[in-house]
Amino acid sequence: MAPACLLLPLLLLPFAPGPAQAATPARSPSASASSSSTSVVFQLQGDVYPTGHYYATMNIGDPARPYFLDIDTGSDLTWLQCDAPCQSCNKVPHPLYKPTKSKIVPCADSLCTTLLSSQIPNNKQCPSPHQCDYKIKYTDSSSSRGVLVTDSFGLTLRNSSRVSRSLTFGCGYDQQVGKNGAVQAATDGLLGLGRGSVSLVSQLKQQGITKNVLAHCLSTNGGGFLCFGDDIVSTSRATWVPMARSTSGNYYSPGSGTLYFDKHPLGVKPTEVVFDSGSTYTYFAAQPYQATVSAIQAGLSKSLTKVSDPSLPLCWKGQKVFKSVSDIKKEFKSLFLMFSKNTAMEIAPENYLIVTKNGNVCLGILDGSVAKLNFNIIGDITMQDQLVIYDNEKGKLGWIRGSCSGALSILYLHLHGIFL
Repeated sequence: MAPACLLLPLLLLPFAPGPAQAATPARSPSASASSSSTSVVFQLQGDVYPTGHYYATMNIGDPARPYFLDIDTGSDLTWLQCDAPCQSCNKVPHPLYKPTKSKIVPCADSLCTTLLSSQIPNNKQCPSPHQCDYKIKYTDSSSSRGVLVTDSFGLTLRNSSRVSRSLTFGCGYDQQVGKNGAVQAATDGLLGLGRGSVSLVSQLKQQGITKNVLAHCLSTNGGGFLCFGDDIVSTSRATWVPMARSTSGNYYSPGSGTLYFDKHPLGVKPTEVVFDSGSTYTYFAAQPYQATVSAIQAGLSKSLTKVSDPSLPLCWKGQKVFKSVSDIKKEFKSLFLMFSKNTAMEIAPENYLIVTKNGNVCLGILDGSVAKLNFNIIGDITMQDQLVIYDNEKGKLGWIRGSCSGALSILYLHLHGIFL
């Protein structure tokens, strides 16, 4: 994973993904979430800037030990850096996870077969029958290589009861981050929340703990929360769109979106959109990006001038140092993505701008063509202060705008009927 100190922000979509996987788990077809299933809520840490990602604390092993995992709806596999032994690991917040032989997943396991097929189409063979080897490369050039293991995850349910469940994840003994090799990382690994059967929420559905629904709320002030399960989210207050089949991979996509700036069309053809919490910033394909930059710059006053800032490619300085986006957002207009059935997502200035430590304001929408993307990615910066819902049970995506700041936001959402 790319740490926040790198100039290249997190962009954790798997490189060259395989064909779409089934959204339901592959093993034990008789196992399904029961009517008594409940929800799991995690408090998040992190931010868009300067941390570069949001992460949850997961208690793994027996005895359980805490690990920080970067939440990523753009990929399926959860993995921890581990001592198996480690060939190339970053400096992480906690001691490396150390597996035992009894925890290693054999090649014949159905989740292994699914994972291998997603990496190389029609590949269902392991180099060793005794273990399931994986290698995932992400679009920011980071990668993880290791073996699948199964171990206990301690979970606190919404009704305050605690359960421990054996879940499958990656034991990553070889991590490469960009071109820098072993570096300090803010997290111990990655929490894969994608649509595939190996994702954590799919495994919890299979074991009858929760339904295959997740939601996250990322605060502009840092932190937020992550929810698994459908009994915590009210459907009546959200803006919903059908979950489309992505042509670029097994991603969460609302389909193609038409881009508007200040409610005026930008004149570019509709482009596929992907929701990816593993991406720090939002990425637009070449034409939408150029059109967006031109529209934004055309509307700026002469009090703002371009300036070089190491944080992001396009930044401006004002007549005084900016302390927050609220100091400058009146200079900028909202973007809109229009989806099917006239459903729109507003991207307000605070959802595409950051203020750096140098007091400049920078555009948090990046040129996706640099990463060879031909689709648009909605990243953390655009999902801030919105409850974003991924409902795999009903095949739809939703969002509700509101504060995501800490425990008070959960109470607020309860009181206003957004949570049941």
